[in-house]
Amino acid sequence: MAITAAQVKELREMTGAGMMDAKKALTETDGDMEAAVDWLRTKGLAKAAKKAGRTAAEGLVAVAVYGGKGVAVEVNSETDFVGKNAEFQSMVKSIATAALGVSDVEALKSADVGGKTVEATITDKIATIGENMTLRRMATIEGDQVVSYVHNAAADGMGKIGVLVALKGTNKEFGKQVAMHIAAVNPASLGEADLDPELVERERNVLTEQARESGKPENIIENMIKGRMKKFLSEVTLLGQSFVINPDLTVEAAAKEAGVEIAGFVRLEVGEGIEKKEEDFAAEVAAAARG
Repeated sequence: MAITAAQVKELREMTGAGMMDAKKALTETDGDMEAAVDWLRTKGLAKAAKKAGRTAAEGLVAVAVYGGKGVAVEVNSETDFVGKNAEFQSMVKSIATAALGVSDVEALKSADVGGKTVEATITDKIATIGENMTLRRMATIEGDQVVSYVHNAAADGMGKIGVLVALKGTNKEFGKQVAMHIAAVNPASLGEADLDPELVERERNVLTEQARESGKPENIIENMIKGRMKKFLSEVTLLGQSFVINPDLTVEAAAKEAGVEIAGFVRLEVGEGIEKKEEDFAAEVAAAARG
């Protein structure tokens, strides 16, 4: 039986399934719409698609290191409860391991995990656990040595904040201290050279206006701006920050004492930048009752 575009459209609207899944369901059931809905439900595809509209801002960041390469991945869920689920944790760990062999998140979605793609694995888990989940992002870093740290660990190698530090030279203990510093302080960049120019310009404009309000001569204002910008850069760049382990030293100076150079870092925090939809408790209960 020939399946029409109109039938596929109708089934997609009924179930939220993808176009190819809807077409396959209709083909498998000879165009029987109700049977096609049941086919999608049996495969977990309708359920997964319906969940896809929900905001997934919780979950886990997982880190993995092999040799001189480190990866961090963020996999989101709707609730913090799922982040404590052993099935979810196992999946996230396998995704992080798979990430060691790819270069970006799109390639990771197609990577193999136990005979399935990462994308298919997540879809299956949505159906079994019952929450929307997304592979949001990944980051990689390389160096002579890569050291990882997880803050608020839910399991080995995964938690709310994941940090990777790449070193030129080797000193695992120092690298771990720097990773903990990064988790706590959240620097904007490694140094001044790789700081976002827009951030620098915005701060310079604010400081310029503040200095001019003082009513002092222009030459003094210029010196005020230079001094305040220097302070700003020391506060937001990793190398310029006071080292939390020894505040008398900058991180850069501490690295020199440790006999290494910090080549770069990655810091991922679960849900950062995601706008969470706020609902009151009554609305949550009503939503749950509706399924």
